[in-house]
Amino acid sequence: MNQENRDMSAGTPASNPVAVPGAPDTPGLTFRGFRGEADYSAILAVIEGSKEADGIERTGSVEDVARSYRHLTNSDPYRDMLFVEMGGEVIGYSRVWWWQEADGNRLYGHFASLLPKWRGSGIRRTMVRHNERRLSEIASTRPEDGGRFFEAWATDTESHWEALLLSGGYEAIRHRFGMIRPNLDHIPDLMLAGGLEIRPVQPDQIRPIWDAAKEAFQDAPGYSEDNWSDARFDLWRQDPQLRPALWQVAWDGDQVAGMVLNYINEEENLNYHRQRGYTSVICVRRPWRRRGLAKALISRSLQVLKERGMTEAGLNVEAESPTGATRLYETMGFRVTKRTTVYRKPLA
Repeated sequence: MNQENRDMSAGTPASNPVAVPGAPDTPGLTFRGFRGEADYSAILAVIEGSKEADGIERTGSVEDVARSYRHLTNSDPYRDMLFVEMGGEVIGYSRVWWWQEADGNRLYGHFASLLPKWRGSGIRRTMVRHNERRLSEIASTRPEDGGRFFEAWATDTESHWEALLLSGGYEAIRHRFGMIRPNLDHIPDLMLAGGLEIRPVQPDQIRPIWDAAKEAFQDAPGYSEDNWSDARFDLWRQDPQLRPALWQVAWDGDQVAGMVLNYINEEENLNYHRQRGYTSVICVRRPWRRRGLAKALISRSLQVLKERGMTEAGLNVEAESPTGATRLYETMGFRVTKRTTVYRKPLA
């Protein structure tokens, strides 16, 4: 039985209105639950209608939304989403979910997306409070061992969302950087350490490469087994941006030593009038660290992207990476262009 039928048969029709305490007394304002696939276009419309005001570069489709919502982890959209309508038209939506980090902390994450026209009206703050109430309900069913926190994040261009979190008692705990190499000139020619080799990726190697990345990121800030679940693997495996032909994976015999899983988003490049490739999932497993492998793989990745006609490269990195990744990327010509802040608030 699929999720939609299961939830509706349990007595929670997707079309039911939702009572939201403390909502502004605005004529035409209503709240409701998730209606399944019919809502994917509404979700995309809010994303598209918000990205310019929020300074977010994003290209997506209804199919992208559908794929993501088929592979949610620890989140039931029929219970964990709220849709905001004005005069019957969707103007915003929110969703909550939870996960546990390796350090034992239990995190209760959420977001509240609202079209810019309606910000400043108190609607978005109402959505946040609704999210927190739902997350408190979920937390009451989970063990209370370890820390318990609400978590959300905002880029340095999402000023409204950031201000809302700060005014709601959230505090910054760490940062992620978006970095760009503005050109692909003067790429250093770096050799792999002895005994390592790069081979074309075969279909049956996709899962071993995923598992190797999971192991390599175990000491990264915020690591969680939930982020490496089978559902996440299936979502990643179905991503149309997956380009194994561009990947640079170093092998030591039959063991993955390190990798850079490059990709090119052609539609994004078309929309933003550029030729950018991405050096993604950059990691080296512990036994092969401090041998210059990451720099050698990045060097080869930049060359591969250049050969495909790209003129710049991008990546994302945890600012507090224990491997000093930010500094490494700076030595390879990348510069920080965007910051994302992770915010938390203790869950009472």
